[in-house]
Amino acid sequence: MASRRLPTPAVGAAAPVSLSDETVGQRARHAPHVHARPRAARMRGLHPRRSFRAALPPAHFRSWNHHAVDPGTSTNPRPAGGGRLRPPAPIGPRRRRACREIPDGWRRLRASRLCWAQRGMAGGGGFCAFWQRAAGPREQRLLELLSYGLVALGAVSALLLRFIPMPYGRYSSRRFGWLLPARPAWLLQELPALLVPLALAACIPVWRLPNAVLLGCFILHYVHRALIFPFLIRQGKPTPFFTFLLALLFCIYNGYLQGRSLSTYAEYPSDWLKHPCFIAGFMGWLIGMAINIHSDHILRNLRKPGETGYKIPRGGMFEYVSGANFFGEILEWFGFALACCTTESLAFALCTLFILGSRAKQHHQWYLEKFEDYPKNRKIVIPFVY
Repeated sequence: MASRRLPTPAVGAAAPVSLSDETVGQRARHAPHVHARPRAARMRGLHPRRSFRAALPPAHFRSWNHHAVDPGTSTNPRPAGGGRLRPPAPIGPRRRRACREIPDGWRRLRASRLCWAQRGMAGGGGFCAFWQRAAGPREQRLLELLSYGLVALGAVSALLLRFIPMPYGRYSSRRFGWLLPARPAWLLQELPALLVPLALAACIPVWRLPNAVLLGCFILHYVHRALIFPFLIRQGKPTPFFTFLLALLFCIYNGYLQGRSLSTYAEYPSDWLKHPCFIAGFMGWLIGMAINIHSDHILRNLRKPGETGYKIPRGGMFEYVSGANFFGEILEWFGFALACCTTESLAFALCTLFILGSRAKQHHQWYLEKFEDYPKNRKIVIPFVY
């Protein structure tokens, strides 16, 4: 069989070796990262080319599972401690196409960076990253404890209000700090209950429809209370700083509690919006909010321009209870709790009942002492019951 000589090596190199065609083919097949050269290339005496696998960067061979592999088990270039190698593609055009594809590691890295970029654009990278790290069983347990604390706070407040009138509105006094103008005080104290849930919601890349609807109900209420109601106040009584501070802290507390629960932890079936609990609760929320807004409208229009003093409210739910606006808000949040079916929403409803029920009782007693002709058949806050 005819033999062929390899190209003459440089000075100082090993002497040339005569190899047969068969020997050259076998060595080319078993040499790492070297393709078997075509006959024409061997005839021209070209140096062997490195394979496509050898030309790829180390990230191509890195596994996202980070399984340790002995570097000595393969001659492929990769950093120490690299992961499993992708199985080699067959020699030929398919191998070249496989090497031109985006490696799995790069594809996953690009998707991960895109996801974090979207989250960063949604709510600020640092802020959202903090809440992503905080999510877990420990925070879920914290929300549960905060719910119990909210109920206890409402019960203690109801007990204290039996002896100390709420320093707000007609009961306002300088004993509880310097007095703040009614409109800016109301706006600032209610605003955290709107902004905190919105900030938490901005960090959620994908929303489930039931969660979005329920959190939207909560946010819609505070859009009215923080951005609309303050500008409808007519000659409101100044607010003591102590009362303003308590209301501000409560709105931060409850805004975090409801916003975090509904945006991160509450889970509902896909057909929850058709469930009887949601339908009944949503109707209660809607009717309660309508009663609350209508009752506030009646109270604002008791006095004509230029008039002073207090009058007996009439019309709407005031024909049945002294605290019609309080009744509407209590009904609203109990309907919200039924629609949500969460511990956090139930705690908020109970706290609302304790606090507003005590305030309604104060109003009822004040009306009875102030007006001799006040209707005796009116209840305090719950029609026909209390």
